[in-house]
This record gives sequence, C-alpha cells and structure tokens, in this order.
Amino acid sequence: MSRKAILHIFTTHNNVLMTATDQTGAETICKVSGGMVTKGGSDSGGQFASTRAAERMAEMLAEKEFTQVIVKYRGAGGNRSHSAPGATSAIRALTRAGVSITRIEDVTPVATDGTKSKGGRRGRRV
Repeated sequence: MSRKAILHIFTTHNNVLMTATDQTGAETICKVSGGMVTKGGSDSGGQFASTRAAERMAEMLAEKEFTQVIVKYRGAGGNRSHSAPGATSAIRALTRAGVSITRIEDVTPVATDGTKSKGGRRGRRV
C-alpha cells in the first residue's frame, strides 16, 4: 500500500521552505529549509539549496514510508515576479530521488487589483 503526502514548496529570492503534510494538511510530517542545507545565508535561496533540501525531504519521506506526493508550489506572488526558480529544481530532484509525484499545482497568489507596480504612468522609459 502506498501512502500519499502533500508537499508545500514556498520559494523566495532568499530562502526555500518545504513542508510535507498528510492529505488533510493538518499534521506536519517533516520540514526542510534552504538554510538547513547550506552554510552561507545568501546561498539558501538558490537552486543548489532547493535541490539539496528536496533530496533530504525525499529521505525523510522514505523513512516514514510515504511513496506518493502531491506538490503545491508557491512563488513570490502579488505584483512581483511570479516565477519560482527553486521550485522547478526541487521537483526535478524529488523525481530523481525516487518519489512518485501524482500532481503538481501552482498556488502562487495573483493580485487582482493590488498595489501599483513600479514604473509610473507611462512605464519605464529606456
């Protein structure tokens, strides 16, 4: 029998936070951040840190006998860049580590009418 978990990945420019919960989302199984796997503070938000964090997360999930994972990743959100550079490398590292991913969801909040974006009325003039 395969057990399924939900893996929440939150990536910013400064850090990568990964939390695995049960299917209801009420109980945390394990959590890893980019700062736990790298020495330098500035390195904890990069792709190397997210790869190492995903490998450690895969080890912890295998230890607790979870084989399938639903991935929900979240980027910066708002009117900032919506890309999550650490999330894609973390997902790749999870599949390489042998974790079966059943679904990948992007749960980045998108502002419908948030704060005014940078650049003024006529935009950025080059």
